[in-house]
Amino acid sequence: MLRGAIAALILACVSGAAAAQALHPLPPQPAGLAWPTEDWAVAPLPADVDRAAFDLAVTEAFAGRHELFGETRAVIVVQSGVIVFERYADGFSRDTRLISWSMAKSVTQALVGVAVGEGRVSINAPMGGPHWRAGDRRASITWRDWLQMVDGQDYTEIGAPSVLENDVTHMLYGRGRGDTARFAASLPLIRDPGARWNYNSAGSVLISDALTRAIVPDPASPIDRRNRMRAWMQQNFFGPIGMDPIAEFDPQGLYYGSALIWADARDWARFGYLYLRDGVWDGRRVLPEGWVDFARTPGPDRQTDIYGAHWWLSAPDGQGKPMRSLITDPDLADAFHAQGHEGQIIVVVPSKDLVLVRLGLFEGAEGWDALGDWATRSRWRVRRSAGGEEISDV
Repeated sequence: MLRGAIAALILACVSGAAAAQALHPLPPQPAGLAWPTEDWAVAPLPADVDRAAFDLAVTEAFAGRHELFGETRAVIVVQSGVIVFERYADGFSRDTRLISWSMAKSVTQALVGVAVGEGRVSINAPMGGPHWRAGDRRASITWRDWLQMVDGQDYTEIGAPSVLENDVTHMLYGRGRGDTARFAASLPLIRDPGARWNYNSAGSVLISDALTRAIVPDPASPIDRRNRMRAWMQQNFFGPIGMDPIAEFDPQGLYYGSALIWADARDWARFGYLYLRDGVWDGRRVLPEGWVDFARTPGPDRQTDIYGAHWWLSAPDGQGKPMRSLITDPDLADAFHAQGHEGQIIVVVPSKDLVLVRLGLFEGAEGWDALGDWATRSRWRVRRSAGGEEISDV
């Protein structure tokens, strides 16, 4: 009864357009298959895979530096709960922790979900914060609006004309580096909250700050704040699904929220797999019922169909607005993904029961289109055989 009530609260107030877009069901764990908490089951590629096409995609990814999507350091493909492909570049291995960049935003969404399940956070309530005076409109913005990035703050990152005109540079490495939440809170509103989507890493930092205050309301010091928050994250989220990451904290003891988590490729696959399995892991509901659907449902701005709640989406028409989707094949319109600077991606495709992880390095925004095309060409289809049964190819 309680879980149903939480789900109703999470999914309340969804726009008509978003509510009308049916979500593909999330597939259950295959019967008899062990959960990959300690280790993954491994199997060869299915025999009916087009090996020529697949091998070409692998060669393209690992043949040094691709002219557009750069250097691939790790690729994992999980289908139906089993690793069917895994490869690392020279100098990297399954034990190498690789940086998340903004995939950490999707982790922050998960951590907020854990806090919702514990009754610490209500996403339709104002998030607030100690940096704003009483009556400041920014204090009335809800957790939901911050998570869907329709907060209305004056923030520029995507499309910034230069590094020095990019707010994330100043927040993480410039004048905001000593207190990232204070910097983020200083940004003014330029539009009504809930009206328009704008990618905002500062909002993710503020979410982390509010979440940390809910978990550690009385820290004795920044070190105490960091240690207690790290322990909560490990005990209530990372540990139960078998992840062992390193999350970085700022000098105030704040988990950055927007970036800077280090984890190996299999751990990133575990994270994606949790969302593929609707937030359930080995019989335990780690995320509240409805939380994954919240992540993969478009927000209220009807001019944006490529973003949910701290997760990126595939647009129904295969293109997307206000920018191109990473995955443009309409056959994969149910895919949603975590995405990080320099080409870090975790793609979750419920209709194929699949998770794809690619970690690497590239420079320039044009690499995203090339990476998306590569992920589409190397992805799994489901087609009908002559006899009517489902078989897979690549």
